[in-house]
Amino acid sequence: MASSMNRVFLMGNVTRDPELRYISNGTAVTEIGLAINDRRKSASGEWVEETTFVDVTLWGRTAEIAGEYVTKGSPLLVEGRLKLDTWEKDGKKNSKLRVVGDRMHLIGPKGGGRPEGGPSPAGNRSRGGRSDEFDQSGGYDTDPGMNSASAVGGSEDDIPF
Repeated sequence: MASSMNRVFLMGNVTRDPELRYISNGTAVTEIGLAINDRRKSASGEWVEETTFVDVTLWGRTAEIAGEYVTKGSPLLVEGRLKLDTWEKDGKKNSKLRVVGDRMHLIGPKGGGRPEGGPSPAGNRSRGGRSDEFDQSGGYDTDPGMNSASAVGGSEDDIPF
């Protein structure tokens, strides 16, 4: 019998500010969108850009961290699993594939894309945040010259928002 694996790693730019909410049992949840850009040469030799938009659901402490430190345009790495949502509306069956994020890693300079002087997620760790919410270096690239756009393989002019 073959076993299965459902693991997704996505890196892209956040398409909207997260809206943190809490369900009835007190668990935090937020929905974010990621824009993942792909650039390749077409058969005619021209560069073609394609953007894929993916909805991501974050739960618990990861959702709270996203609500506090992630903003529209922030580069983000999300690790999670695919989930197919199905529902019926007006007699029509609908479905949508989404990612349930288990971990997220803030990418880029300190502040995760926040304006200069904004709060630093590194301070969150001293308040008891789980270290697996960020990568081993505190969730940030250690190269101070790297900006958010170059962290995902482009320039600031390539960011569509």
